[in-house]
Amino acid sequence: MEREYMDFDVVIVGAGPAGLSAACRLMQQANEAQRELSVCVVEKGSEVGAHILSGAVLEPRALRELFPDWESRGAPLTTPVVSDDLYLLKDAKNAQKLPNALIPKSMHNTGGAYDNYVISAGNLCRWLAEQAEQLGVEIFPGFAAQETLHDEDGTVRGIVVGDMGVAADGSEKPGHMPGMELRAKYTLFSEGARGHLGKRLIQRFSLDEGCDPQHYALGLKELWDVPADKHEPGRVLHGSGWPLPGDTHGGWFLYHAENQQVVVGLIVDLSYDNPYLSPFDEFQRMKHHPVLKQYLEGGSRVSYGARAITKGGANSLPKMTFPGGLLIGCDAGTLNFAKIKGIHMAMKSGLVAAESVFEAFVGGDEGGQELSSFTTKWRNSWAWAELHESRSFGPAIHKYGTVKGGAYNFLDQWLGGKLPTVHDTTPDHASMRHASEATPIEYPKPDGKLSFDKASSVFLSNTNHEEDQPCHLRLTDPEIPVRVNLPEYAEPAQRYCPAGVYEIVEENGEPRFQINFQNCVHCKTCDIKDPSQNITWVAPEGGGGPNYPNM
Repeated sequence: MEREYMDFDVVIVGAGPAGLSAACRLMQQANEAQRELSVCVVEKGSEVGAHILSGAVLEPRALRELFPDWESRGAPLTTPVVSDDLYLLKDAKNAQKLPNALIPKSMHNTGGAYDNYVISAGNLCRWLAEQAEQLGVEIFPGFAAQETLHDEDGTVRGIVVGDMGVAADGSEKPGHMPGMELRAKYTLFSEGARGHLGKRLIQRFSLDEGCDPQHYALGLKELWDVPADKHEPGRVLHGSGWPLPGDTHGGWFLYHAENQQVVVGLIVDLSYDNPYLSPFDEFQRMKHHPVLKQYLEGGSRVSYGARAITKGGANSLPKMTFPGGLLIGCDAGTLNFAKIKGIHMAMKSGLVAAESVFEAFVGGDEGGQELSSFTTKWRNSWAWAELHESRSFGPAIHKYGTVKGGAYNFLDQWLGGKLPTVHDTTPDHASMRHASEATPIEYPKPDGKLSFDKASSVFLSNTNHEEDQPCHLRLTDPEIPVRVNLPEYAEPAQRYCPAGVYEIVEENGEPRFQINFQNCVHCKTCDIKDPSQNITWVAPEGGGGPNYPNM
């Protein structure tokens, strides 16, 4: 198909912390050098921030490098962390608060070299987008990058934006608009965890050769308005243990944000092995524990969302360079899971990418090269030092369990990451046991006060997709869910999906696999956890998906 096209020096896919930081730094350098530079950011959400979901406690190290005057610019960092506690929930009633002396240094959010802040990651991205546009960046929200452009030797030359107005049967609806080619000398991919183009690029260029398999977690989050007498701005709580079974790893968080709001969430490692486990239902019953309930009771839930987290760290980090482009942020996997923080790491990867690209342009590069200078700069950065020091954090917990793994990590961090490296070479999807070997889990019914169902939760995510469009959840073999996954794994998609997208329904006395793609919150869990690796997530029509207000 002949498509219209636009040419840019740099195209950035995804208006998250990594992509927007790269855009800002590129234009800062260009403006300082009085050099013309065209930079475009494409965002599949209806607006910048619509698809951004994170805890979040921000370490502002990279932000200070990007905008030393961020305070006078009005960056949305208004709630510094003032207290920081870690709990082990023993059961549904009891908990043990851990003394600071036994908490790994990476988990401390007060008293370090940098003040940490409880923030809305979505609002930070909205602010970054404002700064980028003031610097001269063009931002196109509501347009989904659907394909990568390549020249004859495979070099990446930009992206193709998805068509608008395509019916479910593939026909063109009234108002159909073909997607445009956005051509670039260099293309930066910052789609977030399990980016669908990043996934293809990793496969195409064998970027993960020699790495451990990438590992993921599912993060679920709610935003609550709470009574004034229960609100303690800047109070941060983390914890692990109940309700997750002993062989299922993860942890919870509860942050007191601004405006009398509390954010609460659960992170479940997708290495879990029981096909009957439902991360969503574990999250709902978790909120009934007295440690969390005391802050939520009497409040009202105002938003819900879920997102996969790339957590493999240094052991799983793929090569980030290829001819014509870079993978940055969570598209590559730069999150430091030992800190439960990724925003500062994503931003730093964006800064390093921008400096490498601009340096190439200044040197006369016309694009399409492999930016080996990026690898050198990245390996010499404080972000890589963080990742390298905590490289065993996740694998040690997977291998030795929460307590022994935690002890290993405490000692390893005390020694500066000098203990032998622990590896986890089992992909998350391959960890699932057969249903016949697992114990079904009975979850309590939601009470509508602290715990809720999936339907009402998805409603609060403001998720919407045009119904008459091709399903963006592709099955390699449509028969596998019923033929293989149902008898062998009790079709776990019914439970691992936090939005009720997948169901087994009865039709003429036979089971049928139903996909309610309109509910999809773009978490990517299905693409990761399906034991048959039969589901592929691709970008739907631009603008579809959740519309998070300030998550």
